[in-house]
Amino acid sequence: MPSKVEQKKGRTWKGVVVSDKMNKTSVVAVESIRKHPLYGKFMKRTKRFKVHDPENIHKTGDKVTIVETRPISKDKNFVFTDN
Repeated sequence: MPSKVEQKKGRTWKGVVVSDKMNKTSVVAVESIRKHPLYGKFMKRTKRFKVHDPENIHKTGDKVTIVETRPISKDKNFVFTDN
């Protein structure tokens, strides 16, 4: 039987943990490459997501996969997948 995270549908992102200082929350930075609409130059963009980490097991520098879920708090809408 698949886990609860695998059953849910939502966006999935790969990123790096950049902060683990909060209790039950980690911050994950996700990088993407976008093409400028007029000039055509490729630019690197970084988006930071707050991710629910109930056991505080993820540390700074870990490469992780996160998936969108129901809102857990004002800023947290993501959880870690089971890798």
